[in-house]
Amino acid sequence: MFRAARPDDFAQIIHLYRQLNPDDPVLDDGTDRTAFTQILGTPGLRLFVLDLDGVVVATTYLNVIPNLSRSASPYAVIENVVVEQSRRGTGLGRQIMAATLQAAWDAGCYKAMLMTGSRNPATHAFYRACGFSTDVKTAYLARPPR
Repeated sequence: MFRAARPDDFAQIIHLYRQLNPDDPVLDDGTDRTAFTQILGTPGLRLFVLDLDGVVVATTYLNVIPNLSRSASPYAVIENVVVEQSRRGTGLGRQIMAATLQAAWDAGCYKAMLMTGSRNPATHAFYRACGFSTDVKTAYLARPPR
């Protein structure tokens, strides 16, 4: 079942995020729980899950951003797309991406964007199969200096 994340999904979502970014530090000071609560309570931020019999097997994070151009139509940024490792290749990724994109369209977004740091050709093929194109925009990324 595709649904919005609930407060009791926190541990299962963090488990999936560890699969996405295994080198991220484990936060034991509660800042991750605080950020999770903030996401759930902020209009325009939507954390989605695929729930199979009470187990969160996939997640996406949809940010609907207000906009002044394009007839004041919002746009969407999708982040943190993760399917449980043992269930990859079973269609769950396409299912959650289709539902996430539909949520963006339902919110009136005129476009949805995402970026991936993956160099895996299968990841890029997956996003193209979900309707994303690499030849429309160029993405740039900046990080704070260390």
